[in-house]
Amino acid sequence: MKFDPSKAVFRSAQDVKDYLAPFRAMNKTVVTTNGCFDIIHSGHIQYLTEAAQIGDILVVGVNSDATVGKLKGPERPLQNENDRVLTIASLKMVDCAFIFPEDDPRAFLEIIKPDIHVKGGDYNSDIIERETVEKNGGRIEIVSFIKGYSTTNLVKRIKTAG
Repeated sequence: MKFDPSKAVFRSAQDVKDYLAPFRAMNKTVVTTNGCFDIIHSGHIQYLTEAAQIGDILVVGVNSDATVGKLKGPERPLQNENDRVLTIASLKMVDCAFIFPEDDPRAFLEIIKPDIHVKGGDYNSDIIERETVEKNGGRIEIVSFIKGYSTTNLVKRIKTAG
C-alpha cells in the first residue's frame, strides 16, 4: 500500500479533530505529542514508538518554521515545515500529523482534547500543557529519553565534521 499524505497530513488542529471524531465514537484512545522533528533520529523513533503504544491513535503536532527558529535559533529549521510534517506522518507508528503555528501546544490541545499527551523523558510532569490536558479529562505521560540523541547534537557533529 502506498503512503497517501492526504490521509495523514492535516492543515490544522480542527481538521485533526474532525478526522478523530469516528475514532472517538469507537472509544479509541487519542494520544498527542509535538516537536520540531528537524532531523529524525533514533531518539525520535523510540519516543514516538512509546507514545503510540500508550493509546490507539497517535497525533503529532509539528512546530512551524517560525516557531522552530524562535526555539532553536536563526539557523533552524534545517528542513521546512512541509517536509518535516510529511516525514513524521509517513512513520509507521504515527496516524496523522499537522503543523501548528503557536509557540506552544496548548491551543491545539484545547481543540483536539487528547486522552493522553506525551512528552519525552527530557521533560518532567510539570509542563505548561498539564492544565489544558487535565481540564479536558486527559493526562500527561512522560516516556523514556535516550541520552545523547538530539538534532542539536547532530547539527554540531555535522558542523565539526565539516
